[in-house]
Amino acid sequence: MLQDGICDNADILNSTPPKKVIQADNVDLTDKSLQVDISDALSEKDKVKFTVHTKTTLPEFQKTEFLVVRQHEEFVWLHDRFEEEEEYAGYIIPPCPPRPDFDASREKLQKLGEGEGNMTREEFTKMKQELEAEYLATFKKTVAMHEMFLTRLAHHPVFRNDHNLRVFLEYDQDLCVRGKNKIEIFGGLVKSLSKTTDEYYLSATVKDVNDFFDQELTFLHLYHNNLKEATTRADRQTTKHKDVADSYIKISTNLLQLATTDSGKLERFLTKIAETFEKIRKVEGRVASDEDLKLSDTLRYYMRDTAAAKRLLFRRLKALHAYETANRTLEKARARNKDVHAALEVAEAEKAQTEACEKFEQMSDKGKEELTDFKTRRIAAFRKNLIELTELEIKHAKTHADLLKKCLLVLREE
Repeated sequence: MLQDGICDNADILNSTPPKKVIQADNVDLTDKSLQVDISDALSEKDKVKFTVHTKTTLPEFQKTEFLVVRQHEEFVWLHDRFEEEEEYAGYIIPPCPPRPDFDASREKLQKLGEGEGNMTREEFTKMKQELEAEYLATFKKTVAMHEMFLTRLAHHPVFRNDHNLRVFLEYDQDLCVRGKNKIEIFGGLVKSLSKTTDEYYLSATVKDVNDFFDQELTFLHLYHNNLKEATTRADRQTTKHKDVADSYIKISTNLLQLATTDSGKLERFLTKIAETFEKIRKVEGRVASDEDLKLSDTLRYYMRDTAAAKRLLFRRLKALHAYETANRTLEKARARNKDVHAALEVAEAEKAQTEACEKFEQMSDKGKEELTDFKTRRIAAFRKNLIELTELEIKHAKTHADLLKKCLLVLREE
């Protein structure tokens, strides 16, 4: 049950969370050995509580099925554990789900309440229903994004065996993960800036010896920028559809008011048109919702996933830089006098060089697999969602046309 303390609409208070709003197209969903979903969610004023449901046959878990309640900060904690684990440096870490943000919807509901006196009761009710539906859609997407993060981890052949993931899924108490204070947030910004500076430095000074990764980095930069622009345009289009739906509400309400001034044929005429606009308004709202779900959300998710793929490439460049540095250190050690101390220095340098070489080669092999899988996954996801969006658009267009045709037939009979 999705619940929230702001909206008193019964439909919102008794809605159920969506199942696979964004599907994990990169995983084998036929594998049932570890299944994770969010079976319940409760939205409060400043937080969302997700009930994570797990079913498993893996022997590492103490039970075969369990439920735990988690907040967003605990999802962030889990993501950070994967990001900081050196063993996973050669993998694309699934992007952390975005922080729940309902401020825009709450602000719209508040403004609507303040302007209640400037509109009819019917218009206010319809506008309130539209905003509550928008709020619920945002809430459902938030749940879906958090579920998608866990699904990617649970179906990954390596990540699923991680100790921290088992703790997250199995430990039935609060993980005692708190939000960051101002000092920690500032420190995170400084760290992020430093990481960005390092990435620019590595890109400018380290020449990748492998054409595959060099081309992938160039492609991902361009692809990420295009996704960002496409997401902005898709959001703008969705907003326009919502504006049209709101306009239909006002047209329908004004026509009904106008109809009350005439008790003859004009009343029936205007009432029928008003009813048609009300039906078209609902269709337009569904168009906006479908475009947001199938297009905007897909673009937004893969923008974050592309950023995760870029981080993999930068970690590999960092490993390459360390390997090249180890080579130079070894050359300097060998160039020194052949005394006992120099021999020990050479041995240490050879060991460091070997370790750096092995790490870099392992990251390269695994990284190539991950990037190839990423390409397959995103193509499948975009193809699936765009086909579904096209089918929905055609369906809504036909419904829109049928409503107008039926209205014209009725009006002609009048």
